[in-house]
Amino acid sequence: MTSIILISIVILATVITLLFVFIFGIIIKSGEGGPKLSNPVKQFLKVETVTDGLSLPTSMEFIDNTNILVIEKDQGTVRLVSSVNGTLEEKPVLKVKVENVAERGLLGVAILKEDLRNNKHANNNSTNAVPANNESKPRVFLYFTEGSINENMQQSPRNKVFSYEWNKQNNSLINSNLILDLPAEPGPYHQGGKLKIGPDGNLYVAIGDLNTVMGQLQNQKNGTEPNNSSAILKVNPDNGLPADDNPFVNIDGLSRYYAYGIRNSFGIDFDPLTGNLWDTENGEDSYDEINIVDPGFNSGWAKVMGPASRNNITQQESLVVFPGSSYSDPAFSWKEQVGITDIEFFNSTRLGTEYANNIFVGDINNGNLYYFEVNDNRTGLNFGTTVKNENKDDNKRYTQIGLQDLVADNKDELSAITFGTDFGRITDIETGPDGFLYILSYEEGKIYRIINEKW
Repeated sequence: MTSIILISIVILATVITLLFVFIFGIIIKSGEGGPKLSNPVKQFLKVETVTDGLSLPTSMEFIDNTNILVIEKDQGTVRLVSSVNGTLEEKPVLKVKVENVAERGLLGVAILKEDLRNNKHANNNSTNAVPANNESKPRVFLYFTEGSINENMQQSPRNKVFSYEWNKQNNSLINSNLILDLPAEPGPYHQGGKLKIGPDGNLYVAIGDLNTVMGQLQNQKNGTEPNNSSAILKVNPDNGLPADDNPFVNIDGLSRYYAYGIRNSFGIDFDPLTGNLWDTENGEDSYDEINIVDPGFNSGWAKVMGPASRNNITQQESLVVFPGSSYSDPAFSWKEQVGITDIEFFNSTRLGTEYANNIFVGDINNGNLYYFEVNDNRTGLNFGTTVKNENKDDNKRYTQIGLQDLVADNKDELSAITFGTDFGRITDIETGPDGFLYILSYEEGKIYRIINEKW
């Protein structure tokens, strides 16, 4: 009897061990896939999945401290995700009819919260502000390519920006209001679509060249008149009228423009310390860019991509110069195209004080997350001078000394700015109310979060 019991115990222990190894093996295998942070990144920073099951998400923004609005390109749906438990609500917050060929679709979201609007009113007397006693709910802005109303009605696609009120009681968007009616043709690429509410309370809207380089906004001196392409527009969020302080506000046909000469942009954001606008811009086959977008900025397309010194032109003779405009070289460029997407100033110290108010950028070609340190006067980027470390066992970065020309020219220099890999096609990056970094992955349909395990 005793031997039988011993044999049974041995068999049971073996089964449990094999089961543990099997389960543990699955865990190990699961851990090997997905995003990875680069070796120089602190070991207590980790990537976790917040949610999955999204369909081609293009942009996201927190509607409150624990809930994220995520938009889905082809379906024209706005989804609600909890950042606490990752729950993706089955019923969409809103569904709009979209034209979704190529880069058309539901593309951008921004939220104007009442605290910002009321603070704006408290700080100045702008006619764009909302009275302090206004109890309106947060407003959500959507940028999408509007499809035909029905199959029998033929109409040219248009890129529209609508505002909606957030109805917290039943998690819905109500009371739509048309803010901007923009072109979408010839297209179907380079539609832009990123939206941001500026620290001034105005709405900033990026639109690409729509696959045409025939206009003055694309720096063709004898080209067609400005037509709301290749630009960043700055408008009153209540009605879409030009902001009072726009750089070209007194010039007919240019009054809504804040910047122009932009091939296409998937990212705009504001420096939280200075309020200055930065953007990302996609090159044709080389020289993706990060730009500081001062009022009246001319980014140079279709004459210049990357530093002017690497283009065989004399910039002032080649560009269309509107009164009050100016060209400046990118803050940074990639010689080989990476498909640059969103830019995010990380307004938090929870990953470490060294990352606070510096920049994260994503791409779609490599699935890379890049990191940049802003210089002391916030007018550009800072790169170190350490030499390349040949010791493969050491976790130091490749040299950044080659980046002091502000161009990533090769794989070593690309590695020096790579913070993480294997995120898929990154479409949005946000600082969460919890102080961690959120990354939206397009084809994977996931939201990732970088956390600090010591926090």
